[in-house]
Amino acid sequence: MGSVRRGLTAGLLGGALVLAAAACGPSGSPGGAASAAGTTAARPRPTVPAAVVTVEPKNGATDVKPSGALKVTATGGKLTSVKVTGEDGREVPGTLAADGLGWTPAAALAVSAQYRVTARATDPNGLVTTAESAFSTLTPARRTGSYSNLDDGQTYGVGMIVSLRFRKAVQNRAEVERAVVFETSDGTAVKPHWFGDDRVDFRPAEYWKPGTKVTVKYRLKSAELAPGVYGDKDGEEHFTVGRSRVSTADVATHRMTVVENGQTVDTVKFTAGKAGFDSFNGTMVIEEMARKTRMSSNGVSGIRAGDEYDLDDVPHAMRLTDTGTYVHGNSWAIGSMGRSNASHGCIGIADTRYGSDGTDAGRFYNASMIGDVVTVVNSDGPRVSGENGLSGWNVPWTAW
Repeated sequence: MGSVRRGLTAGLLGGALVLAAAACGPSGSPGGAASAAGTTAARPRPTVPAAVVTVEPKNGATDVKPSGALKVTATGGKLTSVKVTGEDGREVPGTLAADGLGWTPAAALAVSAQYRVTARATDPNGLVTTAESAFSTLTPARRTGSYSNLDDGQTYGVGMIVSLRFRKAVQNRAEVERAVVFETSDGTAVKPHWFGDDRVDFRPAEYWKPGTKVTVKYRLKSAELAPGVYGDKDGEEHFTVGRSRVSTADVATHRMTVVENGQTVDTVKFTAGKAGFDSFNGTMVIEEMARKTRMSSNGVSGIRAGDEYDLDDVPHAMRLTDTGTYVHGNSWAIGSMGRSNASHGCIGIADTRYGSDGTDAGRFYNASMIGDVVTVVNSDGPRVSGENGLSGWNVPWTAW
């Protein structure tokens, strides 16, 4: 029996070997090897980039508008670098889209200038496409003038508002807003507000912080203010914000409280506008200062017979509105100081005929600067308009 078992076992093992060989036969045959090779071999690597880079304006273009014309886009891949240089070799800053499909310049290009563009994009296989373009911008046939209320390098009070005015109406306000940039040492944000089509004012949400340094950058020569009409001003203006000085004139008490850097430093008696010439209520800003100035009722509406005036040497004059409201020295109504209203709308402070540094008006004038704040309360007059002088603080920030 033992020998028989051995024979059967050998037979079974042999059978198993045959079956195993039969099972492996097809994959090991020449046909099977060719089939396997056909399913696992790597596909040929592409040699032509799939990315396409488009540069606008096209190579050789002339009379290109400095704003909105330059664009670089990619399809079939993503932009990896965009370099735009002017004829002076300086690189034009720009912004690459988060998806890598587009690039635009950060600001308007210069007019009457030549530019060269080199852009590269990479497709999903790592292949690079390069595109180049050279073009020139237009030379404006018409320009319009502009001017601001700043003197470069000066120090102004915390209420200073920068006012930019144009000699012709502006139709493209957004162009101006892009062309005027504020840089502040403490990060204070500044916003524009338009008073009509020829004036835009700039201010922060609250009074400036003392010590803030401000740089205003203008690129108006490249700004199309109206169809075919460009600005005339490029460059920078700088100013520093001085100490805080805010005065509140209470017409009910005829006293003006002067607060400097958060501390009350003076209380000044004054006379305000009499009935029919009531002083404006609201916040105003000293926009001009003169040790002597002429004041006349010519052109002032509402002047009655007997109320006319023409004074050629009013001392210590600090202008608050474009319509003629001042804080100034007054020697002809001394008896009204701190008691009653006797002016034609101004805030009058005791002074001598030709002005003296030792008077209330002299001391107030010598301690003041352009940009200082003067707020009038409890007058029977209307609230001052935001466009009258530098009175934009009366416009709520939400409406600015």
